[in-house]
Amino acid sequence: MSLAETTPTTPTAAEHAASMAAYIAEGEARARSLGNRGPIRLDANGKLAADILEAYWENGFYVFEGVFGDEERAELCADVDAMLAEAPAAPENPDGAREAHGAEGSHYRFRRPSYRYARPLSDPVGGTAFNKGRHPVKMVDPVPDGETPGWTVERLIGNLQAMESCLRLHGHPGLLAVAEAVCGADFVPYTEVTFVKQPGLGPSVAWHRDGTTHWEAEDWDAGAHGFNFMAQLYKSTPANGVWFLPGSHRRRRQDIRDLVAESGSERLDEAVPLVAGPGDVCIANRQCVHGSFANSSPDIRVTLNAGFFPRKRVEGVSTTRLDGTAETFDAARIYRRARIVGLAIDARAQRFPDETRYVYQPLVGREGENLWNAETQESLLRDYNVYDMYI
Repeated sequence: MSLAETTPTTPTAAEHAASMAAYIAEGEARARSLGNRGPIRLDANGKLAADILEAYWENGFYVFEGVFGDEERAELCADVDAMLAEAPAAPENPDGAREAHGAEGSHYRFRRPSYRYARPLSDPVGGTAFNKGRHPVKMVDPVPDGETPGWTVERLIGNLQAMESCLRLHGHPGLLAVAEAVCGADFVPYTEVTFVKQPGLGPSVAWHRDGTTHWEAEDWDAGAHGFNFMAQLYKSTPANGVWFLPGSHRRRRQDIRDLVAESGSERLDEAVPLVAGPGDVCIANRQCVHGSFANSSPDIRVTLNAGFFPRKRVEGVSTTRLDGTAETFDAARIYRRARIVGLAIDARAQRFPDETRYVYQPLVGREGENLWNAETQESLLRDYNVYDMYI
């Protein structure tokens, strides 16, 4: 079947939801059969249980259940709601520049925009050159039912500076132990954003793989481009959540166009959805083929993303940003960005003093330089995402 024969049609939101029903049921059954879900389990030495690591490397993702409780979730939801309430009107030309600063509130002062917009139920990047062409095939764009806004917030940017509860979650000892197990003790953070999928409005994210720099490296492996944590504030369902192609992170080459053609539509054969509840956190390999459909369901999804790399995959690497700027990630840049992990650990310890603090090896002996207070909030955390790193 040619790609021309798989060009998406334009159903209404209700038609889209109905047409997805069988695919969703089959996908959820496959997802629940994988054996890649459960609580974070650490051994007596604080190391992640071996069977969890094995399941992660086999499938390319793992769902950690019950990572944070109702009290912490309430604080996270309140911060997200407050940030959404401050969202400005969509920029005049969001087709060309979909990002915006906040209104004259707490998010206006940051150097990078805090909000990103998209047309309701649209696929803003599929089949375009955006994100270095990583989304080669367009998803279906359902027509919203009833009256809807012209634009919807699809993403909040710079979680850790915008929402203190997100900074505290970033220092979660169990999650950082997982990061160490996957990337090594000198793991490096790279970016944090919030994905927002409003019911009946949330746009799709076309099938893609996240990595761009190491596919041809002689020492390429299944973890060469790191991973993302995906913390769920509400339930993640097959209709509103991310889908993965299990095991695809272990393939150096994967043609998404061929996958769509072989499946007969953008509903990839053998893909499985992320099924998770509030307080669950998924770890997802960035090399895994993944994407999400337009949210024609009645359920909201809010996902807090935080990504990490093995240090050896970042240090000394040169790349080009989306704006065409060339940059190299040297040791000083990495240390500047890694200090945010130290702030997060201390912020969490102040809020949850009974937890055991995670010991982040790159900052051992320098913890006093990375304490969470009003001074470091301004001198270190503000505009921290200017130092984000992408590979």
